[in-house]
Amino acid sequence: MYLLDTNTVIDFCNSKLPLNARNLLNGIEPIVSVITSIELFASNKTTQHEKFTLEEFIKIAIVYESLNTNIVARTIEIRQQYKTKLPDAIIAATALVYDLILITRNTKDFGSIEGLKVIDPWKI
Repeated sequence: MYLLDTNTVIDFCNSKLPLNARNLLNGIEPIVSVITSIELFASNKTTQHEKFTLEEFIKIAIVYESLNTNIVARTIEIRQQYKTKLPDAIIAATALVYDLILITRNTKDFGSIEGLKVIDPWKI
């Protein structure tokens, strides 16, 4: 199972992912962190069409909305050890706690976190 980072969802919804990545995402149940859900709608530059597309995506996605004690503890560990930004640390902790592979093109910020499995959708 996979956890989709914000940039992956945006690229997917805008039909910008390479064919192999689109095929992978079309074949899975989409799962996102509450952070991704927030980030998707935080920009005031999103067009109405983009907003509608993202809303439709979130309707079919599983959104891990709660920051339970395990995610909080892992987030703290990640922040202390890797100096990761809080949103990215929460996303990484969510993937680790639920044993999910993170799909993101942001491998620079996530790639060094021990135990976190990361796939760059542009390199599938």
